[in-house]
Amino acid sequence: MTCTSCAQRVQTKLNQLPGVAASVNYATESAHIDFTAQYQVADFVKAIQEAGYDAIAPEFQSHVDEAIENDGIRIRRHFWFSFALAIPVVLLSMIPILQFSGWQWLVFVLSTPVVFWGAWPFHRVAWLNLRHGTANMDTLISLGTFAAYFWSVWALLLGGSGALTYRATHSLFVGAMADMGQAPALYFEVAAALPVFVLAGRWFESRAKRNSSSAMRALLSLRIDRATVWRDGIEVEVPLAELIVSDIFVTKPGERIATDGEVIDGESSVDEALLTGESVPVSVGPGSSVVGATVNLDGRLLVRATGVGEQTKLAQIARLVAAAQSGKAPIQRLVDRVAAVFVPIVLGLALLTLISWLLVTGDAQAAFAAAVAVVIIACPCALGLATPLALLVGTGRGAQMGIVLRGPETLEQSRRIDAMVLDKTGTITTGVMAVQSVTVAPGRDGDAVLNLAARVESYSEHPLAQAIVLAADAVVPVTEISGFISSPGRGATATIEEVLVRIGQPRWVLEQINQAAAPWFDEAMREATTAGSAVVAIAGNDELLGLISLADTVRPTSRRAVGELNRIGIAVTMLSGDSIAVAAKVASQVGITDIVADVQPAEKVAVIVAAQQAGKVVAMVGDGVNDAAALVRADLGIAMSTGSDVAIEASDITLVRNDLLAAVDAIRLSRRTLRIIKGNLFWAFAYNIAMIPLAAVGLLNPLLAGAAMAFSSVFVVANSLRLRGFQSISGKAS
Repeated sequence: MTCTSCAQRVQTKLNQLPGVAASVNYATESAHIDFTAQYQVADFVKAIQEAGYDAIAPEFQSHVDEAIENDGIRIRRHFWFSFALAIPVVLLSMIPILQFSGWQWLVFVLSTPVVFWGAWPFHRVAWLNLRHGTANMDTLISLGTFAAYFWSVWALLLGGSGALTYRATHSLFVGAMADMGQAPALYFEVAAALPVFVLAGRWFESRAKRNSSSAMRALLSLRIDRATVWRDGIEVEVPLAELIVSDIFVTKPGERIATDGEVIDGESSVDEALLTGESVPVSVGPGSSVVGATVNLDGRLLVRATGVGEQTKLAQIARLVAAAQSGKAPIQRLVDRVAAVFVPIVLGLALLTLISWLLVTGDAQAAFAAAVAVVIIACPCALGLATPLALLVGTGRGAQMGIVLRGPETLEQSRRIDAMVLDKTGTITTGVMAVQSVTVAPGRDGDAVLNLAARVESYSEHPLAQAIVLAADAVVPVTEISGFISSPGRGATATIEEVLVRIGQPRWVLEQINQAAAPWFDEAMREATTAGSAVVAIAGNDELLGLISLADTVRPTSRRAVGELNRIGIAVTMLSGDSIAVAAKVASQVGITDIVADVQPAEKVAVIVAAQQAGKVVAMVGDGVNDAAALVRADLGIAMSTGSDVAIEASDITLVRNDLLAAVDAIRLSRRTLRIIKGNLFWAFAYNIAMIPLAAVGLLNPLLAGAAMAFSSVFVVANSLRLRGFQSISGKAS
């Protein structure tokens, strides 16, 4: 499909089938079909083929990906082929000093394959439009290309312009050359250049479309391909597709958990941040539930499968993303909406011009030249470049500033955004745990206790352990130890200079030293719990030494970013999978008063929907798989590049520069780019409206009409390049 009218045609064809309700999304090139009658996928494919298009069943995702990729390759091939041949055609036609004897015949030979093969995608769609009694931008391109080409062929073969002594003559008035006894002008350069301009725009568009289709692939790629199953006391590796409910499988440290299940043996910590947004790893043991695609950090687990395939939480999130994506309205492109009316008007004016000149002057050559000039002056070179070129420059400038824009619909939505939902972990915060405080027993030194803890934790890969080591490195270098023993999901022990050190979960440490908690210990635990921090206890030789509190850290620019968003009229809400205590503490640090905590992925979507139903136009900023559905469901999705591939692919904007000021810049750049695009489109249409009457009354011959058309494209290029001067609010452009 090349425009929204294509999507509408397919949708109409599908809805003509009894018992079928179909919605076709042009942006994703997909159809969502609800039906009550007995149909096979082949029935829908056949109906789509009858409308002039092709379709692939969704279960063959590799075929879908291949089709999207091939479409981009096809457009690119047509563009470079046409570009290579059009360059000498334009140079020879427009620069008289280059014109040698018989040059026009070479131009004819070079332009012919461009017209018939290079521009074939436009001719094909124009023919489909003609069959269905409609018109769009492709109709204008095809018509303008053929009009310029066949006029030139007539002039070359029958009009006397094929003489070896022929030189291109530029004249303002239609019929002036005939009056001077000269051969009619050739317009091969118009026929060759027009497809090149528009193919370039289509190529840019296909690249954006190809990127947007990869969200679901990125989500499903989180699944592992094979699982180690426990059968008859033996570990057997099987394809994940063969795993069934009640199978017992093994998950080793560092591996992704194969599927949803219940732990029946072993203890460990599991990193669920990818799916839940929870920044603190979860301790699991016998009876604990685990989620497929999460990461087992430090212990061997035996798990009984409770959900496989489409029954897993990962599959549920995938369905949420798919539902949100299919629910997003198709891109309503201004160019195609106007072209549907504009093309018939142009054709009518061209026919009226031809008849009027014949009646008034009786000069067939002048009449045809005026009619061709009307068609050529209306050719949409500038229209074809207006959006993709501004988008290309805008995205290039955005990339310099750490902002990646997805497509034109992103720009349109950014203009209307009045509410922004920020995910806490990895967005407002860094998503990295750091030591917040060290509370020690009376008479103990905090730096010494921290260093003692780090000497043990230096042998662990647990995120909390790494944070402790990082904090201690700033105090005292970590030295080697002996006798390290890990208790997965609980803690670790080691002997340091004849001192038996235990570090880990406070309850586990107290059990190991067989002591009750002291008052200072209870008070520190209460403070940490209230603040929503993770707590690690440390003991030496059966004596409690201290507590280390760790928490996610707020990005330095988050508070200023929230203030800037409020300043430009965008209300900010913080959304988090963490507890209300953690969320409230972070919100107070950055100046956010509207908080929604303890939310699951489906609930995040519900928050977005509720705001939209209240009349808000909502942007969502997130970084995890758990944010993917909300990012797609929001009017504008913004992902941090340090987040998951799923979140990035599901978003409309990706922030490579990982601070929230980049989100403010993204909104500003999107709005500025949209203004440039609208300026380009206004100029393109205004140019047509002003120039068509001049061509109709004979004040522009087809050659100058082509030059004027080229000038409008130059204006669009120059206007788009203004985006290169866009400046970041933070002064950064890395």
